[in-house]
Amino acid sequence: MGFLWALIIGGIIGWLAGIIIGRDIPGGVIGNIIAGFVGAWLGGLLLGDWGPHVADFAIIPAIIGAVILVFLLSLIMKGFRRSHD
Repeated sequence: MGFLWALIIGGIIGWLAGIIIGRDIPGGVIGNIIAGFVGAWLGGLLLGDWGPHVADFAIIPAIIGAVILVFLLSLIMKGFRRSHD
């Protein structure tokens, strides 16, 4: 059951990051989950493990890390689309 909660919280974190940045994450729900997990890892590396925890995610660093990840992905995707036009 813990793994299911981690998937749900990871998806919500990725979804929130997309809303904050104002861009869709490629891959839909799976992309949101991946962005949430990678964002949580990135946020933990950059900001540590502080704030409220839900399903083993430090929520605030995870959201900040996911926002950084989604922003970087959107820049990369924009550059990739320009180079193929």
